[in-house]
Amino acid sequence: MININVLKTHLVCITGAMLFLGLGLPLPWLFGPLFASLTVAVFGVQLKTWKPLNDGMRTILGVAIGATITPAFFLSVPSLAPTLIMVPILIIAIGICGVFYFKKLLKYDFPTAYYASMPGGLQDMILFGEEAGANVRAVSLIHATRVLIIVITLPLILTRVWNVDLMVAPGAMAHEVGASQIIILALCGLLGWQAAKRVGMFGASILGPLILAGIASMLDIVTMRPPAEAIWAAQYFIAMGIGVKYVGITVDEIRRDILAGLGFSLFLFALTAFAIEISLIFSHSPVIETILALAPGGQAELVVLALIVGADMTFVVAHHLLRIFFVILGAPVLAMLIPKRLRD
Repeated sequence: MININVLKTHLVCITGAMLFLGLGLPLPWLFGPLFASLTVAVFGVQLKTWKPLNDGMRTILGVAIGATITPAFFLSVPSLAPTLIMVPILIIAIGICGVFYFKKLLKYDFPTAYYASMPGGLQDMILFGEEAGANVRAVSLIHATRVLIIVITLPLILTRVWNVDLMVAPGAMAHEVGASQIIILALCGLLGWQAAKRVGMFGASILGPLILAGIASMLDIVTMRPPAEAIWAAQYFIAMGIGVKYVGITVDEIRRDILAGLGFSLFLFALTAFAIEISLIFSHSPVIETILALAPGGQAELVVLALIVGADMTFVVAHHLLRIFFVILGAPVLAMLIPKRLRD
């Protein structure tokens, strides 16, 4: 039986998308559902997602990335070293500043401060934080706020400063891609996701399809990316997932966790802007790609933006894969190495 709150959530999100489409606003399938679900969630409306469907829609992004992988991808990775090296440096700087900010200034306990600071792997940071005794609700709200701020501000920066057109379709339409390619892409998404989930791979809904579609692309079986309609659908479900995280929020949580997340976002912007400037000086890499590659937002959200603006997916994806691997594999290890006196 379909949950009434799931239906209600889709009604809210579709209404938001239709409103943004009718007003001719940019990224209607991302911003429309995002603002609609966020607004009603803050006012106490009970929203809910159906996780298998939301995870399934994220496979579109994995397939879209995998479809761009060619032998040239692997040949180009060494040339990205000047900016790739900035990824672990930036993560460490963000972690240090974040722990100081949350623990010393705002008096959060160490596990909450630590896992709220890690810029990536939202679900994994919540899981690790729960095991370490963190306030899971606070970690979730702070990360959701970080992703929300990135999703809202990055498109504004790209349009106002670099005149990026966000109204164009993020790829070919379905009738241009063709039925056979759509079937192959769908199989790569579903089979890759399930295989990755079976072996316990983190980020299975994106990384599994990415690997399988990448192999198919290398073998010239996949020759096109998912159609624009699929990318719009992925935007819709990503926006819904962010908005739903604010369901049941209290005044105290807004005053403490949301404001803490907003303040932390200022740290992130300052550190990221500095890292981008250094990268541009020493690597002469493309500006928009560098911004999208080093921005500490959610992997799925930044992949969507990269697809929309037509960025070099090789450049952007290589950096975000490194960020996710570094955060998810390194965060629990580093947490255990921090002396007890620094935790207290």
